[in-house]
Amino acid sequence: MVKIVAMGDNVVDCYLSRDTMFPGGNCLNVSVFIRKFGGDSAYLGAIGHDPAGHAIVEALSQEGVDISHLRRIEGPTAYCIIGHRNADRVFVTFDLGISMFEPSEEDFEFISGYDAVQIGQSSGLDGYLARVAALRPLSYDFSNKYDDAKIERIAPLCYLASVSARDDSRDHAVELMRGVLAKGAKWCLVTRGSKGAVFGGEAGIFDVPAAKANLVDTLGAGDTFIARTLFGLVKGEAPPQLLGAAATEAARTCSYYGAVGHGVPIDLDVDVAAIRATHPDL
Repeated sequence: MVKIVAMGDNVVDCYLSRDTMFPGGNCLNVSVFIRKFGGDSAYLGAIGHDPAGHAIVEALSQEGVDISHLRRIEGPTAYCIIGHRNADRVFVTFDLGISMFEPSEEDFEFISGYDAVQIGQSSGLDGYLARVAALRPLSYDFSNKYDDAKIERIAPLCYLASVSARDDSRDHAVELMRGVLAKGAKWCLVTRGSKGAVFGGEAGIFDVPAAKANLVDTLGAGDTFIARTLFGLVKGEAPPQLLGAAATEAARTCSYYGAVGHGVPIDLDVDVAAIRATHPDL
């Protein structure tokens, strides 16, 4: 069985229009998606002893994700307030709470038992990437937070480097991908939203269009694409096969609210009503 551990960020995504919060964050999402694809997964992160933290524990437990190394500590679980326009997300405000943490020796020993490790740029773990990569293949999500210096520093550590394109053109995506590969990543995935993705490595360059979706909510689609790509690589699937599956799964994620579902009423120590009043168009 494919075994992938995700270590890093989590959040509850709070949808103003639905008065609902959903567990999320790149690493949490990837851990759930790996389970949905038939793999074995674990999630390492930090949450509070509050309703948001409880919602995260319940979701991960129901999905069968190993949470034996999930920390529950004093302080607020990370949250993000989200509005929507025409099914596309609009980020209003956020608080990282106590989601940032330092891995322990026990954590490093634990992740060494997996086939690959997923870490995202929002996790605050860039200082530990070299040690992680020395233990197991590293999958790193740059999202759209990158520059040449960051790519040069992190790409050589990556088994899979994932990047969100800032430009709609395929030429831009391919140039970005080539740059990441040239700096040392084994594989590079560049997601292009509704235009699909490009993927490359030693086997060549591959394109995949976005699959047709019943568009409800785009949150989590990119994380789905990353998770299914990593799952396919670890499983030994050919690029066309894993990319087709990734596009299909990303489209499926767009058909429901929240990245991984499991919505519950918003329950934060925040004046959500005041935030809603200042953003009536969302």
